[in-house]
Amino acid sequence: MNNFFAAPTDEWGDDAVRLTSAGILTIVAVIVALIVIALIVRRIQSGEKSFKITSRQLVFSAAAMALAMVTSMLKLFEMPMGGSITLCSMLFIVLIGYWYGPYVGLMTGVAYGLLQFMLEPIFYTIPQMLVDYPLAFGALGLAGFFCNKKHGLQIGYVAGVLGRYVFAFLSGLLFFADYAPEGMNPAVYSLLYNGGYLCAEAVITLILISLPPVAKAMAQVKRQATEG
Repeated sequence: MNNFFAAPTDEWGDDAVRLTSAGILTIVAVIVALIVIALIVRRIQSGEKSFKITSRQLVFSAAAMALAMVTSMLKLFEMPMGGSITLCSMLFIVLIGYWYGPYVGLMTGVAYGLLQFMLEPIFYTIPQMLVDYPLAFGALGLAGFFCNKKHGLQIGYVAGVLGRYVFAFLSGLLFFADYAPEGMNPAVYSLLYNGGYLCAEAVITLILISLPPVAKAMAQVKRQATEG
């Protein structure tokens, strides 16, 4: 296990675990495998006889993940103990589910969570890392269940953000309860803390994607992503 993990301290001086180079390469391989498997599953679900993945699917999925990564670094506001309001970064992962359905959405969400983890690969326990990254961001893929509904992007976005909120709340309650202010219930603290930045970004994004020109553009992008 020492080949994959080192034992540093975090910025507050607490004991933590950091991925080594071997650990990071392993995560990269898992990310690539998840994306490829997700697109293969979509073809099976759609009744395709061939397992061949189209370059269009790979390009659109990779572009959405890249945009999510870039916009996640453009922070409108950053919370003191982690979490931030970004420039609609969650939207781009939701879009993958909106284009290709829940199976691709969930698996690429997990892959994106691992990619986020690689930006700062420090964690405290394996369960905490799983909840904060692959599970929390994977939940954004719940949007795929609404991909064919009227106003499916907006409904799916809300579902995805709520899914991420559930895991963020659980993480705060189970792993970071000690950071709650003295005398404050850890569950209430986690609800308010995580709800603050997630709900703020969600409101901004929902207003943006509900504007008629943006909604029309999103529909056109979906046609381009799924044709052929």
